[in-house]
This record gives sequence, structure tokens and C-alpha cells, in this order.
Amino acid sequence: MKFIIKAKPGCAKNAVEKIDSTHYIVRTTEPPKGGRANTAIISLLAEYLKLPKTALTIKRGLTARQKTVEV
Repeated sequence: MKFIIKAKPGCAKNAVEKIDSTHYIVRTTEPPKGGRANTAIISLLAEYLKLPKTALTIKRGLTARQKTVEV
């Protein structure tokens, strides 16, 4: 299953917002440097979906705000 994520790094708080069944907005306090925001996005999304972090991988958009995450 694939999810389309709109990343918002550097926000005031961490949050996951569901738009529809496959689209999410993920806000994280981590800056987009050194992959820290990507790691935080995977952690937040895994917690929201009640899955282990190792079950999620970023397939597209490692350096972009729009990412494709696959379970």
C-alpha cells in the first residue's frame, strides 16, 4: 500500500493529519537537514498507523516535501 505524504518540517509541534485514505500531512519539529525530518516523519506515521517503523519506507521524494511512502 502506498501513501502520499506532504511533509512540513520545522513546525511548532508534531502532528499527522489524514486528508483521505492515502493522503496525509505530517508536521514535525525536526529540521530538514541530514535526513532528520524523514526519520521523524516515518516515526510519526508508523505511530499513527500502529505499525512498526521498519514496515514503512520512503520510495520517492527523499529531498522533496511530497513523498511516497510504502508499507
